Amino acid sequence: MTEQKHPSIKPLAVKTKFKSHLLAVGVISVVLALAFINSCAVPESIANKTGAQLWGENCNRCHNAPSPSIYTDAQWEAVGEHMRYKAMLTDAEVKKIVEFLQSAN
Repeated sequence: MTEQKHPSIKPLAVKTKFKSHLLAVGVISVVLALAFINSCAVPESIANKTGAQLWGENCNRCHNAPSPSIYTDAQWEAVGEHMRYKAMLTDAEVKKIVEFLQSAN
């Protein structure tokens, strides 16, 4: 049995279209990956602030923040983990705030 080919379909045109679509998908994938990686970077507004500044801005908006000497270093780490979710803090903010509190106790 011989293979019948449709006269209006040209194999080369199909391959070229496929390669074009494949290239487009590849480019879009790279752009999305770069956007995701860039979104993981620490925002400049946080990177330029000290732990003391972040502590004052974030902790005092909801309650009077306790003295740093009230907890041990390990306890401040636990408080930081808890407040990361409750106050919607970034990892960078929590790290700076906890380091500040640990250095001040």
